[in-house]
Amino acid sequence: MISSRNVNRVRLPSPPASGSKVILIGAGPGAVDLLTLRAAGAIKAADIIFYDSLVSHDVLNLSKGAKKVHIGKRCGKNSATQEFINRSLVSAAKRYHRVVRLKGGDPMMYGRAQEEIAALTAAGVCYEVIPGVSAAFGASADLGVSLTKRGVSRSVVFVTPSFGNGEAPHDWVDAVIHADTAVLYMASRDSGKIARTLISAGAPINWPVVIVENATLEHRQVIPTLLSDLPSVKDRLGSGPALILMGEVYEEFVQKALTLTPEAFAMAVAM
Repeated sequence: MISSRNVNRVRLPSPPASGSKVILIGAGPGAVDLLTLRAAGAIKAADIIFYDSLVSHDVLNLSKGAKKVHIGKRCGKNSATQEFINRSLVSAAKRYHRVVRLKGGDPMMYGRAQEEIAALTAAGVCYEVIPGVSAAFGASADLGVSLTKRGVSRSVVFVTPSFGNGEAPHDWVDAVIHADTAVLYMASRDSGKIARTLISAGAPINWPVVIVENATLEHRQVIPTLLSDLPSVKDRLGSGPALILMGEVYEEFVQKALTLTPEAFAMAVAM
């Protein structure tokens, strides 16, 4: 534990003699106009950009002259190892003035930012983190449903059932069941297993669930359902990133959607 008397001893890494910096930027859920002004400015000024698969072409196109390096990083897909990315960032800081590490969503939400910050700090490389709109907030805006609807939800949990090589499984189930609202990242491809696991742990079968694919984009897909029917949703999803949102805050949205024809619901969501 860090005591208050030690706080003043903590120092951020000093910039190298070259004055270079690595900037970790959240590109948001995809829509280029959701970037912060600071993020857009840093992308335009970059000398080299290391970007994830979920970063849109519109965002990348803000930079006209930077070298662009694709490093994957998408759940279930082949990607560069985190160790390789760490080494690449440190190496690039020795050759370029402004190095950008561009991540989908927010760097600090399942973005592996901590590993990269640790590597940069150990190498004495100056860094900055520019936050982005996480997919959970973009999806909530699409639905017009607050994660913390007054009188219904006083707690929100962000979890992922996914875990990497060498990581021990974690008890995400207990966290989801005891939260008023739950947002599951990197989970849609295992929706059947997730539903069965939650129901066996005591979650109600009629728990309202909404899946949002490609949040904030024009071609987004919104699928309202109940926990018992979640396993059948997987076949309706495309190849875009998707979130699973659960909780009583979605009851009115789901119940209304289930009374509409697919065509009528699609029109209602698009409005």
